[in-house]
Formats: sequence, structure tokens, C-alpha cells
Amino acid sequence: MTGMILPMIDRLRRIVLLRYLLASVGALAVDMGSFLALLALGVMPVLASAAGYSLGIVAHWVLSSRAVFADSVSAERVQRTRQKALFVGSALIGLALTTMIVGAGTAAGLDSRLSKIVAIGASFTVTWLLRKRVVFQ
Repeated sequence: MTGMILPMIDRLRRIVLLRYLLASVGALAVDMGSFLALLALGVMPVLASAAGYSLGIVAHWVLSSRAVFADSVSAERVQRTRQKALFVGSALIGLALTTMIVGAGTAAGLDSRLSKIVAIGASFTVTWLLRKRVVFQ
């Protein structure tokens, strides 16, 4: 049985989207934890969402560059700085999308947590495509 499980685990480990999904879950934990804590402190939902997402950006770079796209991270300093800038750019696009969705949802009278969940799905899709095809090509 162990002989079958280890190769399957190795195959799963090689699936970039799966690793990205797991890194995203880690970054999301930072994002949502911060978002909910800031809401509890009385911070406006749009600001809490932006702050949580920003902290998630930092967590996501660490996880993505070490566990997801490690073989695509440039060793050359200038190129790596370019990758970091592109990563932050993709994150800012995700942040703008998240902020717009949470802001629009809140303005429409939706629970900000529900708006945040919708924003998570949209942001995940957009940033995955940008990072896979542009940042870590």
C-alpha cells in the first residue's frame, strides 16, 4: 500500500496549480484573519479588506517563491527584482478587484463577509493566470 501512496503523493507535489492552491490557502488565512480582526476592531470593511489582502500578498510571495514556482524564480538579482515587482503588480490587480467587489457588495447592502468570499474567487483566478503566464513564465 505504501508503495502506491508515495508515488501518488510525489505526482501531486509536482502539480503547480495544487501547490499554488495550497499557498493561496495559507495567504488567505493571513488575509481573512487580518480582515476579521480589523472588522472586530471597527475598521471600515473596505479598509479592513485592503489591509488583510496586503498582508496576504507578503505571505503569498514567500509561499509562491519557495514552494510553488521555486524552479522559475530567477537567481539573477535584477530579474528576481523584476519578478517581485510583477508579483506585487498582480497582487495589486487582485487587491483592486477585491476592494471593488467588497465595496460594491457593502454598498448594495450585502454582508461584507459574503462580498469577501466572492472577491476571493475572482482574485484567485486573476492572480493565478497572471502569475503563471507573466510573473513566473
